[in-house]
Parts: sequence; structure tokens; C-alpha cells
Amino acid sequence: MEVLIAIVIVAAVAAFVSVPLRRARGEHEVEDAAHEAVVADLEARKQAKYREIRDTELDRAAGKLSEEEFVRQDTELRAEAIAILKEIDAVSKSAARDAAATRDP
Repeated sequence: MEVLIAIVIVAAVAAFVSVPLRRARGEHEVEDAAHEAVVADLEARKQAKYREIRDTELDRAAGKLSEEEFVRQDTELRAEAIAILKEIDAVSKSAARDAAATRDP
């Protein structure tokens, strides 16, 4: 009977102690999913911006845009693409720092 009570107490303590560990793992999974969603959105924006750049180049080649208009649009689109790339880089570095911080005690 005493052995059974000891086993029950040990099991209760183990369950109580492991709750934060299980919760922390779940929170990290949520953070990872959020990070992946942000990166996916930024990647989609990047691809859309690249398509716009290609379309502008095709419009110039087809004679739909003057050289001045092409230069203006191309400069603007490339600046926007660079800003998106910097956002992707910042999010990736932030995620890497967060991952390193959670691994190191």
C-alpha cells in the first residue's frame, strides 16, 4: 500500500513539473508557425514585385513605356524589392536569435 502511494505521489509531481515544459514546447511551435507565415507572406510579396519588374521590362521592350518612364518605374520597383528583401533578412535573423536563445540555457 505504501509503495502505491509513493508511486502516485511521484507521478503527480512528475506531471506537475512537466506542465511548463510541455507548454513551452507548444508556445515555440506557435512562434515557429507565426514566423513561417510572415516569411511566406514576404516571399509572396517578393515574387509579385519581381513579376512587376519583369512586366515593366517587357512593356519597355514592346514600346509601351518611354525610357524615362521605364527608369522611374524600374527604380521604384527595385527599391521596393530591396526593402522586402531586407524585411526577409531581418525576420530570419530575429528567428535565428530567438531559436539560439531558447536552446542556450
